Amino acid sequence: MHACETMGAVSVICSDKTGTLTQNQMTVVETAFSELKDQKLGCDRSSSLLKECIAINTTANLDHANPQKVKAIGNPTEGALLLWLESNGVNYLDIRESLSVIDRLQFTTELKYMATIVNSKVTGKRIVYVKGAPDILMNLCQVSKSDIEAYNDKLVEYQNHAYRTLAFAYKELNDDDDIFTDGKLNINDLSMMGIVGILDPVRSDVPDAIAECLKAGIQVKIVTGDAPGTAKEIARQLGLWKNEDTDINILIGTELAEMSDDDLKERLPKVKIISRARPNDKERAVRILKDLDYIVAVTGDGTNDAPALNAANVGLSMGDGTAVAKEASDMTIIDNSFSTIANAVMWGRSLYKNIKRFILFQMTVNVAACLIVAIGAFIGEESPLTVTQMLWVNLIMDTFAALALASLPPAKTVMDENPRSVNEHILKDMGKGILGVGGIFTVILLGICIYFQHTNVTCLTDLFDGSAMWGNNNGLSAYELGLFFTIFVMLQFWNLFNAKAFMTSDSAFKGISWKDTKWFIIIALVIFLGQVLMTEMPGLQEMFNVAQGGIKVIDWVIITAATSLVLVVGEVMRFVKR
Repeated sequence: MHACETMGAVSVICSDKTGTLTQNQMTVVETAFSELKDQKLGCDRSSSLLKECIAINTTANLDHANPQKVKAIGNPTEGALLLWLESNGVNYLDIRESLSVIDRLQFTTELKYMATIVNSKVTGKRIVYVKGAPDILMNLCQVSKSDIEAYNDKLVEYQNHAYRTLAFAYKELNDDDDIFTDGKLNINDLSMMGIVGILDPVRSDVPDAIAECLKAGIQVKIVTGDAPGTAKEIARQLGLWKNEDTDINILIGTELAEMSDDDLKERLPKVKIISRARPNDKERAVRILKDLDYIVAVTGDGTNDAPALNAANVGLSMGDGTAVAKEASDMTIIDNSFSTIANAVMWGRSLYKNIKRFILFQMTVNVAACLIVAIGAFIGEESPLTVTQMLWVNLIMDTFAALALASLPPAKTVMDENPRSVNEHILKDMGKGILGVGGIFTVILLGICIYFQHTNVTCLTDLFDGSAMWGNNNGLSAYELGLFFTIFVMLQFWNLFNAKAFMTSDSAFKGISWKDTKWFIIIALVIFLGQVLMTEMPGLQEMFNVAQGGIKVIDWVIITAATSLVLVVGEVMRFVKR
């Protein structure tokens, strides 16, 4: 519940890209292999080496349970490579089962590559196959200057289209070669095989969700391991990256690592993208943003995201994320979509407003009830509200009102406001309403009480025809007690509608429908009909100190009309505000 409420105060969302902003459906759409004709796999040596590299240097598999929609199991990027092999008529399992793995260096966000040593069926020798970030692999390869320029041109082209890029390399090994040292490759003479561009389309609902968050005063920062060009293109498609944005709005993981905390505090508020980010970069960015008094929500699905999820004010794991990520988070986004995060913000803000509405209503009733009882005691008068009547008032105030106001549906209009400060007092902007309205109710009710004590009212029409003559204090008759009790409750009844419209300029009746506000309608009816039963039903009349025979119909009409002025005045004030 704390996380739900905190989502309403979030001022920064640090979102990963894959699966949250994009569809997580990776597909190889472009290839650039130096020795492949027409970029198609054949039976030549280069094609065979590439097939082995993709089939064995991976942890992914394919699920053929549904032949109409083959799914990748494991890393979606690696799954896209296996799907590309199958689209070229290659069974990756046949190749994988024919090879024996000698050693393997798993992919990490620090290394940004994966390497596997096998006894190759193509060469009959040991080979190390490597795949990973193109800029990293080119530094480990013997590549001519012209080839580097050609690859870089391709990479820029791919990244401008928001493709995820992977490079492939290999080296034939001698028996005495020791190429893995301290968990890293210790060679720099690999042979470059080529690069591929892999596309993960943007989710169709995300651009609108991001626009909604920006309108709500929430900064959105993409934290991704992708290259800067790819990250910027995705951000542009999402409407986050604008034409006027510059390098000051993007930060690379290596730059972030080299910056001091003070420098980061100055730079981070302007940053929209952190590319080539490592897990510790993400966690550090969250910590710095929190030091700047931002309320930070973070999304993540991997084990490496756990530190950032744990450090955030609200950690949001993905439905298909790891158990470690879910354990470290406060919420799990079942459908993995950023639009659900935007909805969580809307619900969090609406929840907070509903809490404030209930407090406003409750405190107003409290002020009126307490002042009436206290003033009556000070002036030596018996309280006009009996114990059982006060119990009914408390039931209206604590239980029914809580249900009515807490059940109000979230309103999209809350996304037109800036995030609130977590240090904001919950009674902010409520003091005048509580004391003012509660005070006015007290004055009205005390005035009615004193008038009833000095007159003999048998019907409210007596007030208009002069029948109720001012005289000595004769106390309150049973009928007058019933009138006073009903007036008190009906004032709160109409004020419930004002509380519903608190912090808006909308009419109290806007949005009221059986579909959206069923419980509000039911509870309003319960309060009204409950009051009718207490004053009109024998048995309950004695319990609540109401005269036998109840209250006259004309008195009900007068009380309902007169007390409704509470709502009328509220509506007029909201109309003027609009």
